[in-house]
Amino acid sequence: MLDDAKAETLLEVNNIEVIYNHVILVLKGVSLTVAKGGITALLGGNGAGKTTTLKAISNLLHSERGEVTKGSILYRGDPVADLNPSELVQRGVIQVMEGRHCFEHLTVEENLLTGAYTRRVGKGQIDADLERVYEYFPRLRERRKSQAGYTSGGEQQMCAIGRALMSRPEMILLDEPSMGLAPQLVEEIFGIVKDLNEAEGVSFLLAEQNTNVALRFAHYGFILESGRVVMDGPAAELRENPDVKEFYLGMSEEGRKSFRDVRSYRRRKRWLS
Repeated sequence: MLDDAKAETLLEVNNIEVIYNHVILVLKGVSLTVAKGGITALLGGNGAGKTTTLKAISNLLHSERGEVTKGSILYRGDPVADLNPSELVQRGVIQVMEGRHCFEHLTVEENLLTGAYTRRVGKGQIDADLERVYEYFPRLRERRKSQAGYTSGGEQQMCAIGRALMSRPEMILLDEPSMGLAPQLVEEIFGIVKDLNEAEGVSFLLAEQNTNVALRFAHYGFILESGRVVMDGPAAELRENPDVKEFYLGMSEEGRKSFRDVRSYRRRKRWLS
């Protein structure tokens, strides 16, 4: 388990606001950190701002007419606002998009090899890294000559993560890895994330609606609601927090409510300051 008190901060997001089409305010002062060697979960319901936060970090907002209008994003202490996504990949940060984006008409292996396009290394190193990906994802080895578009949802998610690994990242931004997958596959994907973190030292910031599974594998968590961070803390503490249990883990007969709907939330206005 990562010791958060001693861990170096790899990513620092400071009070950012994001606006789409010059008018729609999506993020409203979001701040978070990701520790080197850690798995940090970004939690919240649909529309909370998780994907927008990841795209703000990876500089993919401009393609969707979004922009960071306030605040700063630092990676290893350096601002990244002026870097394009390819330059950020070269720095060690890559995003795995929601929806298991693969090049459908390429084979699984061809998809994986596209992940190494930013690297200036020889074929021997690329082949070694490809073998390393197959060790983590044995199913991809079996399907390596199959067109990616004809593989299962779980295999496509593995392919997307494997392609990111081919860039030799220091940190992966992983968006909704459980979406549309059966529970057994979700456990398998998160287990591989844990293995990559522990064996390879890859840091993860993962956006996830499945709070229950995310908090079992993460070291630290931030909960977003309506574009704001409303709670954060070590994952073990968030799992035991009564509000998190009630609103996000489904441990209440009243069902999931907004933090804004309950009295205890009013006592915690400091979260939104």
